[in-house]
Amino acid sequence: MMKKLLTMVVLGLSALSFNAAFAHESAVAKHGGVLATGGDLHFELVARDGNAVIYIDDHGKPMAPTGMKGKLTVLNGAEKSEAELVVAGDKLEAKGVKLGKGAKVVAALTTPTAKAITVRFTVK
Repeated sequence: MMKKLLTMVVLGLSALSFNAAFAHESAVAKHGGVLATGGDLHFELVARDGNAVIYIDDHGKPMAPTGMKGKLTVLNGAEKSEAELVVAGDKLEAKGVKLGKGAKVVAALTTPTAKAITVRFTVK
């Protein structure tokens, strides 16, 4: 009897973990950039016209970064640069940032509710 109960509990827990693993759909780069996750959001870093642009996705839906702010730190080999991230329509933007292949990028963001989110990217 005890063995049967234990088996049922194990099967029940494994079914729960299986469903949780598929609760979030896998993210796809919609703007040709590189993806990273921070908190429960997906972030896409894109190099565009000498600037760095970050798009935010919330469970498959674009999210406007209204009220967000932050700083972008870029390590291109031994060269380090920093720029302020500001809201630019439906994205965050850091002007005058060079994103070379292999660069390590950290976006330190603050939401309107003062929640801190750190997102790390590696440029491909």
